[in-house]
Amino acid sequence: MSTPLTRATKSDVATPPRRFVFVLLDRFTMMSFSGAIEPLRLANYVTGKTLYTWILAGEGGEQATCSNGATFKLDIGLEDVDREDTILVCGGIDIQRATTKPVLNWLRREARRGNVIGGMCTGAYALAKAGLLDGKRATIHWENQDGFLEEFEQVKLTKSVFVMDGNRLTTAGGISSIDLVLKLIAADHGQDLANTVADLLIYSTIRTDQDTQRLSIPTRIGVRHPKLSQVIQMMEGNIEDPLSPADLAEQVDMSTRQLERLFRRYLNRSPKRYYMELRLGKARNLLMQTDMSVINVALACGFASPSHFSKCYRSHYNTTPYRERGAQGPTQPGRLSI
Repeated sequence: MSTPLTRATKSDVATPPRRFVFVLLDRFTMMSFSGAIEPLRLANYVTGKTLYTWILAGEGGEQATCSNGATFKLDIGLEDVDREDTILVCGGIDIQRATTKPVLNWLRREARRGNVIGGMCTGAYALAKAGLLDGKRATIHWENQDGFLEEFEQVKLTKSVFVMDGNRLTTAGGISSIDLVLKLIAADHGQDLANTVADLLIYSTIRTDQDTQRLSIPTRIGVRHPKLSQVIQMMEGNIEDPLSPADLAEQVDMSTRQLERLFRRYLNRSPKRYYMELRLGKARNLLMQTDMSVINVALACGFASPSHFSKCYRSHYNTTPYRERGAQGPTQPGRLSI
């Protein structure tokens, strides 16, 4: 008798299994990797067929260590793979350092051979650095977006949980790799199989490339007030050229005094203070994710002078931008390895 675990896939015609090559960069994130490989395993389990196979690759070909300290034995080094293979680059902490010249050269070589290549979490940085995302839509974890935008202007960065643009795939990190792989399974063998795999994962809502990675503003701030949400959205969209409280209030048909009361009531701070915290948050990301000078970081975050920027930064973070850069280094993007 047929059950969900023995239900036929989209096609009963025998086809060779699709092989995935997981490239594990140093300090890659476990969640993104497991979120990609487990749906493949379950697709095989559900159908009783070997629909998918996979190997682990990485520089040196011996072992890779993820951000939580666990190590994985690699199957191969940076060797040529089959043109039909799907390559998924798994990134994590300190992605700039992990994106070495051998990794870049290997990615460019495989791209010339026509392989489908994806970047999981900060793996998108490695693809962009190799020039594989030029002119294409892509995504990366929201915390890495500020630095990514500054370094890769030719990439059409989105806030989606995953993006498929031709033979380039990217995910935002965390569990977004589940969504991408379920999409691939559905394309290969039908939506029914993808849904069954999702059920086995207790994954009740399969997201699409139209879903964004961050919580909505009302959910994020814990307040459901349409005008407050609208003002915060305008603030987040105008960091380099901040809008005045009067301009913000006018946009939502309020007086400046009403806007002040709204922020005090729901967020216990003035609009000016909240805006400043947003700008300083972006500045901190740029300091730790890019090689931009402190002066350019200040300008990118709406500060007219480095001295004013330094004063505000010290007041909020109890350190100066120069000391922050020295302590963290510009080669540690991705403080949160999701």
